[in-house]
Amino acid sequence: MDCNSKRVVITGIGVISPYGVGYDLLWENVLAGNSCIKEITVFDTTNHPSRIAGEFTDFNANDYLDRKLARRMDRFTQFGVIAARLAVEDARLDISKVDKARFGVSVGSAAGGMHTIEAQHLNLINKGPTRCSPFTVPMMIVDMAAGQISIDLNAMGPNKATVSACATAAHSLGDAMHLIKLGYADVMVAGGTEAVITPLAMAGFGIARALSFRNNEPVKASRPWDKDRDGFVMSEGAGIFILESLEHALERGANIYAEFTGYGPSADANEIVAPCEDGAGAVIAMNSALKFAGLKPEDIHYLNAHGTSTPLGDLAEVRAIKKIFGDYANNGLLVSSTKSMTGHLLGAAGGIETAVCLLAMRDSIIPPTINLDNPDDECDLDFVPHKARKVDRVDATMNNSFGFGGHNASLVFSKYKE
Repeated sequence: MDCNSKRVVITGIGVISPYGVGYDLLWENVLAGNSCIKEITVFDTTNHPSRIAGEFTDFNANDYLDRKLARRMDRFTQFGVIAARLAVEDARLDISKVDKARFGVSVGSAAGGMHTIEAQHLNLINKGPTRCSPFTVPMMIVDMAAGQISIDLNAMGPNKATVSACATAAHSLGDAMHLIKLGYADVMVAGGTEAVITPLAMAGFGIARALSFRNNEPVKASRPWDKDRDGFVMSEGAGIFILESLEHALERGANIYAEFTGYGPSADANEIVAPCEDGAGAVIAMNSALKFAGLKPEDIHYLNAHGTSTPLGDLAEVRAIKKIFGDYANNGLLVSSTKSMTGHLLGAAGGIETAVCLLAMRDSIIPPTINLDNPDDECDLDFVPHKARKVDRVDATMNNSFGFGGHNASLVFSKYKE
């Protein structure tokens, strides 16, 4: 079969978010417009410029994983393995019946094991090299979430970990789709996982003035497209999915959330942290995703924007959307940023937001952008402010993810049709 004609569908969703374990909690809170941003509790933030984040405060890995196994995993890997299990369960996938040589994993992270790196560096400085954990390296390296997931699920097909900053999960999903289309796999576990609410990460992003300093009003800190936005808010979690060839999914009678129809990767080739002011890189990504999907701009009913609440990034994305969608951008296209509620999960953001896109299609409800009290003059699209909106149907969605280094990815999902 021509690889371009092979269809790929999504059959399982696994989510870890600051709201808790499972996509139901994410969806319920996002539709209600509930922010998960609060003061950081995991370390002393007294001298930090930004002291707020989307932290999963009640998470205990031992509730979900064998205690010995959990001790040998960084927090980002724990999130990834648990979310992968949830996705398999949601897909009702009997892994004993899947050809393990055609069962793969494509799960990435922007930063990997930051908790391990910082803790073991303190051991090195304070206690000496012999007091570092022998599991330091396999706990901190970025590919270990993918590696542990493949071990946990006995998936012996393609196995990889993409690293492209905040576009990581989206690229991981796109790469997984291609592996199925090219015939390397029948089933892929794909997405992103992140756990970087640590002293070093918060200090680094904070001193770079990338983060919001609205410490006294955590729930109002993430405010995409608002004149008073001052930076993004760090968050943590994982978004992992089961992708299957349509033939494989139909043969086992799987529930299909959507067909994965479009993927557009690109680069800004501009600066390491600043996007192209005119959104040129984002334009290439969105245009490529639409062409891959064989759709026109007006076929997209909902766009889950990157929308991080940064002054430059928000404007660049709006300019790109207007170039791609033309008149439809202001007359029919619904756009929102769920980062206004979830914060920014970096390498897992595209995963969490893919779940939002799939659930918006399932329920015909568009999640809101909260905190949009005083829109920037140039940010004049329908951002579904403050409250979720029920619509007649959502046949196709787009998800944008853009990262430091100029990495861009746009994904398109369509309602499955026989």
